[in-house]
Amino acid sequence: MTSNPITWFELNVADMERAKAFYTAVFQVGFEDFSTPGMAYWCFPMQDDKVGSGGALMQMEGCEPGKGGTMVYFTCQDCAVEEGRVVPAGGTVLRPKMAIGAFGFISVVIDTEGNPIGLHSLA
Repeated sequence: MTSNPITWFELNVADMERAKAFYTAVFQVGFEDFSTPGMAYWCFPMQDDKVGSGGALMQMEGCEPGKGGTMVYFTCQDCAVEEGRVVPAGGTVLRPKMAIGAFGFISVVIDTEGNPIGLHSLA
């Protein structure tokens, strides 16, 4: 491999408006609509010249949200900040901020659609 292994992610959702409201509240970002007939598709903001992966919220028949799927970690300055926004936005904190040694800190939360997501920070 010549680059990081993740280039894109999609979080499956059952209720797009509820999911957008959750992620907007927790990460304080807007979304861009790339929906097509039969698929609601809202992309997180991204910059092609920056390190990291872009991604989207996706609602499509046959792609159900829930635990047991892929864990996506979002980069944060201090994951405790975003973690603090999770419950007011309708989510659940599964694992509060914890140290992971030289790799910083993580929190694991459940979004409004039942997807577990990770929050990662170096502080």
